[in-house]
Amino acid sequence: MSVTTIDAAQKKPAASASPGSKMQGGLLDPKMLWKSLPSAVIKLDPRSLWRNPVMFIVELGAVWSTVLAIADPTWFGWLIVIWLWLTVVFANLAEAVAEGRGKAQAESLRKTKTSTMARRLVDWQPGGRAHEEEVAAPLLQQGDVVVVEAGQVIPGDGDVVEGIASVDESAITGESAPVIRESGGDRSAVTGGTTVLSDRIVVRITQKPGESFIDRMISLVEGANRQKTPNEIALNILLASLTIIFVFAVATLQPLAIYSKMNNPGVPDNLALNGNGVTGIVMVSLLVCLIPTTIGALLSAIGIAGMDRLVQRNVLAMSGRAVEAAGDVNTLLLDKTGTITLGNRQAAAFVPLDGVTEAQLADAAQLSSLADETPEGRSIVVFAKQQYGLRARTPGELAHAHWIEFSATTRMSGVDLRDGSDEHQLRKGAAASVAEWVRSHGVDVPTQLGDVVDGISAAGGTPLAVGEVHNGTARMLGVIHLKDVVKQGMRERFDEMRRMGIRTVMITGDNPLTAKAIADEAGVDDFLAEATPEDKMALIKKEQAGGKLVAMTGDGTNDAPALAQADVGVAMNSGTSAAKEAGNMVDLDSDPTKLIEIVEIGKQLLITRGALTTFSIANDIAKYFAIIPALFVGLFPGLDLLNIMRLHSPQSAILSAVIFNALVIVALIPLALRGVRYTPSSASKLLSRNLSIYGLGGIIAPFIGIKLIDLVVQLFPGM
Repeated sequence: MSVTTIDAAQKKPAASASPGSKMQGGLLDPKMLWKSLPSAVIKLDPRSLWRNPVMFIVELGAVWSTVLAIADPTWFGWLIVIWLWLTVVFANLAEAVAEGRGKAQAESLRKTKTSTMARRLVDWQPGGRAHEEEVAAPLLQQGDVVVVEAGQVIPGDGDVVEGIASVDESAITGESAPVIRESGGDRSAVTGGTTVLSDRIVVRITQKPGESFIDRMISLVEGANRQKTPNEIALNILLASLTIIFVFAVATLQPLAIYSKMNNPGVPDNLALNGNGVTGIVMVSLLVCLIPTTIGALLSAIGIAGMDRLVQRNVLAMSGRAVEAAGDVNTLLLDKTGTITLGNRQAAAFVPLDGVTEAQLADAAQLSSLADETPEGRSIVVFAKQQYGLRARTPGELAHAHWIEFSATTRMSGVDLRDGSDEHQLRKGAAASVAEWVRSHGVDVPTQLGDVVDGISAAGGTPLAVGEVHNGTARMLGVIHLKDVVKQGMRERFDEMRRMGIRTVMITGDNPLTAKAIADEAGVDDFLAEATPEDKMALIKKEQAGGKLVAMTGDGTNDAPALAQADVGVAMNSGTSAAKEAGNMVDLDSDPTKLIEIVEIGKQLLITRGALTTFSIANDIAKYFAIIPALFVGLFPGLDLLNIMRLHSPQSAILSAVIFNALVIVALIPLALRGVRYTPSSASKLLSRNLSIYGLGGIIAPFIGIKLIDLVVQLFPGM
């Protein structure tokens, strides 16, 4: 797998801003809240709400309470009814806000879909001429061939089958710098809605009508095709089971209350407890407060927000399952070039031979590289300037110089300087080529050169020799050590992966010696050298056979089998259609290092869900101590020991608990959308943090919140 270095996306920060990604990650925008309110009300439709068993039970309870309040109207009853309905609306609001953020992003994507006309070629053959007809872009069929020239919009997703062009993909990626798309290789895929800036290309359409890349993006970010993930389904089943258990638990309170009331006739009746036991509205209130409404209300929003965070980073996840799988990844397969390393070999050291100083070698290396426009040649000039204080001279400054540009044939670059009778020739290039050039002037090459070259090669570097001929006398000056530079901060990121329990494997086509040197410097756990597509597939299957989840990146057709086999396959948008179809995520920025961020987002999704589940269950336990003692303390005086909040009355206790139960959902919406901050640590530490922060917080918050609400409620008469 090779990663091209001419795409502008390689040069941009990983978390670039796409058109729809400028929204704040988790802050609750009042405008968005207000816009989402109608959608939250629409979601009260039972046909929509039944998919959330917990909130469906709450809605049924609200309907039943409304009927009871109409039959026997009281201020207490109607206040309970209002807050029960608000509980359902607030739960829907969390999902509506999350979906609203996605719809805002989708709207910006829709702007890229214009009424484009396509120039379809009939009976096109490579290199030949074909009849051209103009058709509307939506009418294009899979397999059609179209021609697109400078200034025109590409009418649909496809592969370039002829030509090369500069393409503006800012409408999709948000990156203003153009990218190169050409026939053949791994940079042939183009996306509908992008604009050709130069030249002419012929594109074979690969999409079906209505299934373009933008169509799928819009559908996915809107949440229309979001399927519940396996963990989400399992948690829904758990919440539904807990709800059923609490239904029976609350139901048993009724005969207990009737029996206790009969044996304690002196206890006065009130709006919560009378001779018929617990009133119907109070029964519903008890059930709603004790079932896990908090996580039930936020569960869907957490999943949608996880997809949203990926979209903000210009990553399109084809399913929620892929996002969740990213959080459970055990093994990360990373390409070396462009991912772990910068991709271009750069000068790292000058090694002079005996009798030559480093300063002399640096000066000769810089001069002989001025006509070398390759990245390696540029790096030598810069390295000599930075490390040895040599001014970056230009060919124009040396009037009597004859410059020899780098050539793949000679494998050398250099300069011939003449100042009167003084002649000075310098050459820099492959060690064998420069050595042969020195020998051609009748001078033997010292054995020290071979030792230095072999040492650099063994360390995983690339040696370039420097030689000179001064007034007819030739000699070798030394060797330039080029190395594929590891990106800054990669070792720290791999250390984080290790703390997360993730094994990192570097994949490269380099020989084992070079691969080991880079792997040791980067700090990866393992490497696969001289990798072929079959080797990648075999490695993935081996890891999966051990019960591990594997993630990898790819951009070429040869990566498609491995991307399809991996549990999380991230295809580069600059790659082929085959790669994008095989992966379950597409990185619009074509930045291979983003795989690390994707794993972190997946982890954050799982941690957020776990943290809020912990808070919700702890929250429900605390509400027991708020409601049950206040409700039954008249019948069982011994419960007064548990009435630690000293709530004003049974009515105010129940109303305060119902109000708190509704308000805590709204309070947690920003956290559900933003996600719990993830820091790499072991599973045991994460569990301890969840219990200490969200577990303990879930127990303490209701005591404080319900007591404060009770102080306000008791100000009203009849409470």
